[in-house]
Amino acid sequence: MALNQEYVDYIVDQLSEFEGASSRKMFGGVGIFKDKIMFAMVTSENAFYFRVNNELIPKFEAEGMKPFDHAKKGKGMPYWSAPAHVIEDKQLMKQWAEDSYEAAILAKKK
Repeated sequence: MALNQEYVDYIVDQLSEFEGASSRKMFGGVGIFKDKIMFAMVTSENAFYFRVNNELIPKFEAEGMKPFDHAKKGKGMPYWSAPAHVIEDKQLMKQWAEDSYEAAILAKKK
């Protein structure tokens, strides 16, 4: 499946309340960054994922979300799918983006 630029544009627009978010094509998908730190991504299958850490995983599990699984590498990455109701609500996107950005910052410090 090819990356749908309209979907990427929609995701970036939904993140507009989270100031400084930008997108960059990479590895067939798109990374979502703030201050050069990737905190979310859109895959080439047009699925949106947030960066997580151990503290955020229960929040995603409670929503029935799943971790990203990179088929070629045979392992997951610290990104979990975003619930549709979050993607559709700019205020929720801002809150979840803030949490994921913080998780990305903490991971970078390690």
